[in-house]
Amino acid sequence: MRSGVLVRKLGMTRLFLDDGRHCPVTVLSLEGCEVVGQRTPERDGYSAVQVGAGSVAARNVAKPQRTAAEKRGMALKRQIREFRVSTENLLEPGSRFRSSHFVVGQYVDARGVTIGKGFAGAMKRHNFGGLRASHGVSVSHRSHGSTGNSQDPGRVFKGKKMAGQMGARQRTVQNLEVVSTDEERGVILVKGGVPGAPGSWLALSDAVKRALPPGVPFPAGIEERTLAPDVKDAPDQPEGSAAAEADVAAPGEAADEE
Repeated sequence: MRSGVLVRKLGMTRLFLDDGRHCPVTVLSLEGCEVVGQRTPERDGYSAVQVGAGSVAARNVAKPQRTAAEKRGMALKRQIREFRVSTENLLEPGSRFRSSHFVVGQYVDARGVTIGKGFAGAMKRHNFGGLRASHGVSVSHRSHGSTGNSQDPGRVFKGKKMAGQMGARQRTVQNLEVVSTDEERGVILVKGGVPGAPGSWLALSDAVKRALPPGVPFPAGIEERTLAPDVKDAPDQPEGSAAAEADVAAPGEAADEE
């Protein structure tokens, strides 16, 4: 089981496929998504990675979160979420995800908070038909009607569809197909819509009801951070020192001095 990533919803557009059909897609952006911590079986009893994304000012972060980030030596993140992984797929803190973490043709699950609609009636919230327009109906045309039986059971059952708060709930859309990825821009395009308004954050992970296609990177698709050859092996030298000046001296000048 691999780790998921945190993405920000930029909006929807469409792509034209090779056969000429147009495909509606949602554009998801990886904005500094990296591992900020991990859970190990020896210390915590289970395996998981803590993933953070986005940037935030220190004044907008509570002190416990600031202290935890300072202890880890990590930058403050706007969103942090924990993903359960198998032991062999644990990632070190500082590992940054790439859009190639998912491959084209793979199916993913997107979890986020739906757009809030406020207090809605039964017709909008549950698609009720409402009451008649005339013949004895007065000021109740959009009402849901009766809510229960008579003296037996003498109450309204729990879960009855009625008017109430609509939206602003955490929901998961399963089996979204990855249509395209762009490593240069750090975006992932999935077929169809995902929960939330443009600008909202979502958790994107491998689909639990679909097998992984060949070519999926393990343990994850992360950026490789390597130093330049001349910097990797050279010791640190203060500016203006004799050793530093000798390193930048021309070969011809060294021969003249000898």
